[in-house]
Amino acid sequence: MRKPVDPRFFISEKEFEPAYLALHRRGELKRRVEQALEELRSCHICPRDCGVDRLKDEIGVCRTGRYAVVSSYFPHHGEEDCLRGWRGSGTIFFSWCNLRCVFCQNWEISQRGEGREVSPERLAAMMLELQDMGCHNINWVTPEHVVPQVLEGLLIAVEAGLRLPIVYNTSAYDSLTSLRLLDGVVDIYMPDFKFWSPEKARRYLKAKNYPEAARAAIKEMHRQVGPLKFDEHGLAKRGVLVRHLVMPGMLDETRAILRWLAEEVSRDTYVNIMAQYYPAWKVGPHSYPEINRRIYPEEYAEAIRAAREVGLWRLDERRPRWVWL
Repeated sequence: MRKPVDPRFFISEKEFEPAYLALHRRGELKRRVEQALEELRSCHICPRDCGVDRLKDEIGVCRTGRYAVVSSYFPHHGEEDCLRGWRGSGTIFFSWCNLRCVFCQNWEISQRGEGREVSPERLAAMMLELQDMGCHNINWVTPEHVVPQVLEGLLIAVEAGLRLPIVYNTSAYDSLTSLRLLDGVVDIYMPDFKFWSPEKARRYLKAKNYPEAARAAIKEMHRQVGPLKFDEHGLAKRGVLVRHLVMPGMLDETRAILRWLAEEVSRDTYVNIMAQYYPAWKVGPHSYPEINRRIYPEEYAEAIRAAREVGLWRLDERRPRWVWL
């Protein structure tokens, strides 16, 4: 890994401390957990605003009651280089989702809920196991609908010795209520900004208000942690890393998102423009046929060109492997 040269985006490994430790020392982390659990009583944890009592196991759009459901947890070597490092990112995949992406590549987990319900003690044990395996961070995947539950587990893990940075790996369909509970807890926010227009969001995510919610969420994330910073080993330690999946025939969406990131967030935003879309879940020749293909190399090249044109310069450098169906 290359050593970072710009001091604005550097944080020494020796000087780094996970954000949640300071909250824990003054008793604030425990208070956040109590506040978060109370939010479950009439749930507005995500922008769906279901209002159900999840403490009594009432189910809303996310289909998750009092306890989180986990599909799997393991050292993940497929994340960005700055997260996976050489020992992997300690990912915990939460089941169910507050979106209904018709092209979801993990639909067995997100739409069918494959996994097991876990207690906060078990969730804490998972984090500690990943730390013992040598992972560089704890990576919560699809946590938008289980913020109170992950905070509850985190408190137990911290009291038992957790000392890794937290990665919040999200669709960006987050509420400001949840993000304010996470202020000073999360070190690295990794939102995926999917669509710019409400029409596209309604058709493909079944959430017309997704773009508005994502913009507000990403601005709040940036306010909390700023641009992405690395240590001397090239590992991400704190900041925002934005993902954007290029969709077939939707470069206008891509251009709008990239322009907004540059003009309204920061030109220093670290962006991974992803080329790995493929038809999945409900997409086929007879349903959503307009996205029933992979993207063309020219589309990806244009997305990279669009990012540079608006002044974004911190782009993920991995080259896609083009595989044609």
